[in-house]
Amino acid sequence: MNEAIIKNQQGRFRGRSEHALDGKGRLNVPSRFRDVLLRDYDDRLLITPPWPTCLRIYPLPEWERMEATLLSKEKKDPQFQKMIRYLVGGSEECQIDRNGRILLPALLRNQLNLKKDVVMIGMGSFFEIWDKDAWEAESTVTPQDFGDFESTMHDLGLF
Repeated sequence: MNEAIIKNQQGRFRGRSEHALDGKGRLNVPSRFRDVLLRDYDDRLLITPPWPTCLRIYPLPEWERMEATLLSKEKKDPQFQKMIRYLVGGSEECQIDRNGRILLPALLRNQLNLKKDVVMIGMGSFFEIWDKDAWEAESTVTPQDFGDFESTMHDLGLF
């Protein structure tokens, strides 16, 4: 297979899974997400503060690229420092334990009122963690939405 194609396939998180947090705030990472992490990265992850209604989980190398871009913007726009402080200062590194779980820090769980039932959504180079009720409200698609989606897909040259 062409190396460029392999590179483009690296680190893609796809799909949706429902899970329950345990009493300590640990969450099982779906095996398909773990497979991507172990194949293309390592077990080190970064959890961002709420963005705005979910947590985003990045493989550490992906986050480090993003963080470098954020920090370069700070020099051009001092007002952007507030966002950088929020994201960089509020982020937490974590690792997948031997049972395939990550610990969601209490502060981050509390900011989104994550109690027990959550939904994990693959978003390509990262994945999101949503409160199940919040996800159900957010993910409702109407016929009007499809019109908007189709217009964007056309603008991207996909239709």
